[in-house]
Amino acid sequence: MKKKRFNPIFIFIIMTFVTILLSFVLSLFNLQAEYSTVNSYTNTLQNNVIQVENLFSGTGIKYIISNTVSNFVDFAPLSTLIIILIGIGVLEKSGFAKTFFTLITQNFRKNSITFALILISILASLFGEIGFVLLLPIGAMLFKYGHRHPFGGIIASFAGMCFGYGINIFMSSTDSSLLSFTLSAARVIDTDYVVGQYFSLFFMIVAIIAASIVMTRVTEKTIMPKLGKYEFDEVETLDKVIFTNRELRGLVVGIGAALLYILAVVYMIVPGLPFSGGLLDSNGTFYIDKLFGVNSLFSQGFVFIITFLFIVIGLSYGFMAKTLKTNQDVSDCLSYSLDGVGSILVLIFVSSLFISTFQKSNIGLVVVALLSQLMNVFNFSGIGLVILLFIISIIAGLFYTGLVSKWQVMSGQVVPALMNASVSPEFAQIVYVGGSSLSLAFTPIMLYYVIYVAYMEKYDKSNQVTLTKSFSYMRSYGATMIVLWILLILGFYISGLPIGIGSTPSLSF
Repeated sequence: MKKKRFNPIFIFIIMTFVTILLSFVLSLFNLQAEYSTVNSYTNTLQNNVIQVENLFSGTGIKYIISNTVSNFVDFAPLSTLIIILIGIGVLEKSGFAKTFFTLITQNFRKNSITFALILISILASLFGEIGFVLLLPIGAMLFKYGHRHPFGGIIASFAGMCFGYGINIFMSSTDSSLLSFTLSAARVIDTDYVVGQYFSLFFMIVAIIAASIVMTRVTEKTIMPKLGKYEFDEVETLDKVIFTNRELRGLVVGIGAALLYILAVVYMIVPGLPFSGGLLDSNGTFYIDKLFGVNSLFSQGFVFIITFLFIVIGLSYGFMAKTLKTNQDVSDCLSYSLDGVGSILVLIFVSSLFISTFQKSNIGLVVVALLSQLMNVFNFSGIGLVILLFIISIIAGLFYTGLVSKWQVMSGQVVPALMNASVSPEFAQIVYVGGSSLSLAFTPIMLYYVIYVAYMEKYDKSNQVTLTKSFSYMRSYGATMIVLWILLILGFYISGLPIGIGSTPSLSF
């Protein structure tokens, strides 16, 4: 008997209705939870109550009907994807992508390419969630022009960004926001507590290297054999591609134009130089806040900056290699990746409907608040309390993915509880980030999960992509990364090694 396959679009619709009904049932039981936030002026905890909102009511149905269109239009992955696809289309249609990625894959080992892709994907969290839209198609092209299954590049890149989210040697804007809540909660116990900017540097260096190695091994030993052979077009099956002088000159000119463009952008984000710093937010405290602050032109226009970079590269290559000769060729390039995008738009629409409905119900936040209370229920101390936080962070991440807003709910109870057990607040934040990253790849409420599924559908020639299958590819990564994180947490905590400059896992009062 043939196994029934459920299209991701259909699954998102079902989950939307399930969420509405679940909100009705939970509201009947008046499900609510208390959580503590910190008054930063008085350094005291304030109790807050959040409850499940019934969407199977007149008010709930009215909200869904009246906000569906606006939620779709404002859905972050939608505009980001469309704009990035314009740049990706220019890279592909002009021929730059084929030339560039083919030369790379012909001159480097497969393991090295996979390692580099995963490492870059991990580090991409420095720039927020833009990497989910940017690196997935690049990973697909990297594997495709290396005569490997494009799914491998998509899966490896997605795994690197999810399981490596928040692992970075530089402080990101997310880290800065998390640290502000960590410090506020810490000052409930110690009003003079301070944390340096590089509090997690040593831990993160070890984590980045170890995560890149183990995820590369999972990709090569588990995922790639599982994917099997990919049906390439006839022109893509050549073992060795020989490029013409025009194509090589186009490659040099394209890379040269990219370097000039990047230098110009970098100059505009370096403060203190003549006419520089124009893309920064001058109100930021740390440099990372200036770079990604609310009023930062770099942050607001980052998607356009990257897309325009791709356009500059593609057009420079195309005019030099003579693959682009007329304005019609340029127009075709700009719209190339948007052809057949209709099914992707429908997928994004139903995903935005489900996520907005789930967020409005408050089910996720209530679960997070209830889980946070467990920190004071069990009479654990030391490493037991740390592992409990790790497990709670994993489970909470399945129901609520907002890293900063989730920590706002959790930190008021988590940080003081761990400080009373002589665990440093900064180590608590590291454990929280690690646990939260492990659940990102397994929950459809993660905003950019739909982009992962969409790119898989783009390269799926057998029309067999399902949510279940997309989750299954992440299982091996998840199991490996859980073991790695536990080893890192235990290793640093038991040994007492510094996790960064001026920071250790334990406190000494």
